[in-house]
Amino acid sequence: MKLSSAPLPDFVEPMKAQLVDSMRPGDWIYEIKFDGYRALALRGGSETRVLSRNQKDLGKKFTNIRDSIAALDVQDAIIDGEIVALDDKGRPSFQLLQGFDMGLVRPPIVFYAFDLLRLNGQDLRSWPIEERKAELAALLKRPPADIRYSASFTQNIDELLSRVRELSLEGLIGKRAGSKYDSKRSGAWIKIKLYQQGSFVIGGYTQPAVERKYVGALLVGVNENGKFKFAGRVGTGFSEKLLKALSLELNKIAVNSCPFFNLPAIGRGLDPGLTVAEMKRCIWVKPSMVCEVKFTEWTRDDRLRQPVFLGIREDKNANEVVREKASYPLRLCTAISQRTWAESNASRLLSIRSSYPTG
Repeated sequence: MKLSSAPLPDFVEPMKAQLVDSMRPGDWIYEIKFDGYRALALRGGSETRVLSRNQKDLGKKFTNIRDSIAALDVQDAIIDGEIVALDDKGRPSFQLLQGFDMGLVRPPIVFYAFDLLRLNGQDLRSWPIEERKAELAALLKRPPADIRYSASFTQNIDELLSRVRELSLEGLIGKRAGSKYDSKRSGAWIKIKLYQQGSFVIGGYTQPAVERKYVGALLVGVNENGKFKFAGRVGTGFSEKLLKALSLELNKIAVNSCPFFNLPAIGRGLDPGLTVAEMKRCIWVKPSMVCEVKFTEWTRDDRLRQPVFLGIREDKNANEVVREKASYPLRLCTAISQRTWAESNASRLLSIRSSYPTG
């Protein structure tokens, strides 16, 4: 590959995927949707940086990932990927990643690399996705510890979704064949989720009941035209240690007034809004912390139904948290093929090891 003396950029804005309810027409390649922190790894000379999508230094926290990137045998490289924590079955778990952040657990932490933006001085962003992936696969043929190549595959979408569901993974990412890397949400990358999960801004919390300590329920919302809109209360998914840690951080950003423009209100759905009396007992915070929440659906009154807290997202800014809506008409998947997965080529590509070295 031709070498260049062009300096390594400080940052490259990551390409984003558009939420859809079904695959679009055309030729697509698919990848696993990982449930972790999006990360950009930059390696040049003696310098190695691992940055979040909002340019926070993840290398200080995930030193094993930074050291593994530093071990790459290259002049320079920019790799797009995801930092994930693995459960005992080798599946990405955002809750375990949160626990690692708080020092509560020590799961295996790995970096799944899925795109290569630059290699040995050459900008690859205008190359077709297949060629970028081929270069990345070659680079990671014998990867350093804790770096893994995220394979692409072209198996039938329904079979893929069936296998992803069996593995209890979040969903799939589709990438249009032949597409270049654009630092925006162009529609060339799309995502299909098997369940509802999203990022929400914390605007306050309720005081705990008798049987609970520190925090009752988080009051969360989304950014709508520059203002924060209340979306519901999140009261499950916490351990006592997590509630204590959260209360300490939330108390640091406490404010006197409610940050949600659509409160007080009483909703007609299953998850109502807050009355004026209830609001007087709430503790409000500056809407700057972002959390990840899993839920069953949105109600008619734009509230989260059965929300479960997964963790805090330090890699996202509050002003970019909006309600995601699928941009493609809903289509139920066709009948799932019952063919044994091991008989297909995707078995090799989707295989996930059940155990990892912990040293």
